[in-house]
Amino acid sequence: MKILVFLGSVRDSTPPRPARLGERVARACVDQWARQGHAVELVDPLELELDAVFKPHFSYAAGKAPEALDRLAQKIEAADGYVMVSPEYNHSMSPALANLLNHFGASLFAFKPSAIATYSAGQWGGARAAVNMRTFLSELGCLPVSAMIHVPKAQEVFTEDGDYAEDVEAGRWQTYLARTFDQLVWWGEAAARQRQQAAGTGAFAKDPSQRNAP
Repeated sequence: MKILVFLGSVRDSTPPRPARLGERVARACVDQWARQGHAVELVDPLELELDAVFKPHFSYAAGKAPEALDRLAQKIEAADGYVMVSPEYNHSMSPALANLLNHFGASLFAFKPSAIATYSAGQWGGARAAVNMRTFLSELGCLPVSAMIHVPKAQEVFTEDGDYAEDVEAGRWQTYLARTFDQLVWWGEAAARQRQQAAGTGAFAKDPSQRNAP
């Protein structure tokens, strides 16, 4: 399967300490997918240089969108599933992740599954953000699987490279991540078999006016 791991953070400074805690979690997810034999890529919003003035990819005229947005749109469309990595802000998902995903229409994500992975430097692991994320991702068209990943005190679990810290039971964490990712594979493979048939149903309209009540 082709998997995109979205990192929901653009902060690269201290405080907080350590900086870019989410990058550790995202890299651990990437390593887990690679270990399971899937094609996986990390999407880091810091590398995209998004404009300060919000303008989504689908609002540009054909051939006029920024090259970075075009490339990512193609990757989103080609992927079989997604992992969304987010901290918690006011019991909600990361504004950076929401901003990134809102640049793309639901038609690119449609009929594919997603997985939620949250984290924190404290004890809750960002779990409350996941409640908001389930609604957001469902509306985006990539329904989240039931199993989720929550990483409390992530700085004690992962190193800067996304490896497991020396005093962490790596096998238990790998099993924990694998439960969610195995669900994503199951749904991803099922969705891939049905995608061609579903594409012509009109269930996901590209023109917003087609969604209006009669």
